[in-house]
Amino acid sequence: MLENLLGIRLLLLVGDTVPLPASHELLSALQQVEVTSDTGQGDGFQLTFSLARNGLFDYGLIQSGAVNPMKRVIIAMMLGAQPEVLIDGVVTHHQYSPGGRPGQATLTVTGRDLSVLMDLEEKNAGYPNQPDFLIATRVVGGYAQYGIFPQALPTTDVPIMLQRIPRQHETDLQFLQRLAGRNGYVFYLDPLTIGVSRAYFGPENRLGIPQPALSINLGASTNLKSISFTNDALHPIRVRGQVLDPLSKANIPIPQLPSLKVPLAARPVAVQRTELLRTTANQTPATAATTAVARVTAARDPVTAEGEVDVVRYGYVLRARALVGVRGAGLTYNGMWYVRRVTHKIVPRAEYSQHFQLSREGTLPLVPAVRP
Repeated sequence: MLENLLGIRLLLLVGDTVPLPASHELLSALQQVEVTSDTGQGDGFQLTFSLARNGLFDYGLIQSGAVNPMKRVIIAMMLGAQPEVLIDGVVTHHQYSPGGRPGQATLTVTGRDLSVLMDLEEKNAGYPNQPDFLIATRVVGGYAQYGIFPQALPTTDVPIMLQRIPRQHETDLQFLQRLAGRNGYVFYLDPLTIGVSRAYFGPENRLGIPQPALSINLGASTNLKSISFTNDALHPIRVRGQVLDPLSKANIPIPQLPSLKVPLAARPVAVQRTELLRTTANQTPATAATTAVARVTAARDPVTAEGEVDVVRYGYVLRARALVGVRGAGLTYNGMWYVRRVTHKIVPRAEYSQHFQLSREGTLPLVPAVRP
């Protein structure tokens, strides 16, 4: 455990299947921590250590193997009594720099969240007469030894064995992401506490209690160092496709169906682009409708915000894949937002910053006020 002058504490656990608190030697050598939670690119971390030679003219930290590839690492922050796990992951990459002078040698350790363990082995398997959410539950169940438990929300399409059999021909992670994508869902691991993660398979979660508001231009209540907004009118799409009726051989157009994303803005950005669905002709009406909804849902939100949190004033760990309110930015951009990405940068005993990206489908708030 490392603590800075402001009472913000960093927890680092390292080990194999069950990580343990890091040694004093490891914590003393730690120079910088960076953790990124990103809905698009996944979650990862980077640890930078200073290296000191031992009596054998080598570096003790490298010799010990404490942070060797495939070691499990848990990084958590404590801004109060309850630890907030930033990431539960696995080391995947080393970068050693000996430096030009004594004391300048560093070891940079990079890793990804535990989903990397699902991406190591390609498999061939069939799942007859099983909807996608049951398949996802089965696949995730194979990783229970890492404290991962599934939360798979129901899917609408139930494949009949005589029509099609869902098959896996890739790694478990790629398979789960493909199943999620074709239903308009997302799949990710969410660390709930030390050693326990939820494998979420379902629509983008825009419900629940929002995080404390991000505030700008509000005097003593301001907790942002900076924030800026962008609006890209080319992100929203509509889709057009057809289904072939097997009896009449007539082409039936697929109606315009809504996105699965819960709306956060009162004035959505107008749709300018249309995409053709080229794979729905031979699908059943239910499967074609799911394909249309999934494509509309996958389109990026047109309105985004980026900025940096004043951690001392905010007093919380901002989490990605959750809601947060913005206030003080003007009526057009105030209201609820979905947190797309958060990058945590920690320099032990010196600095902790949080950089973020938010998004939603339009402007003007749907709610009159946000959680302070």
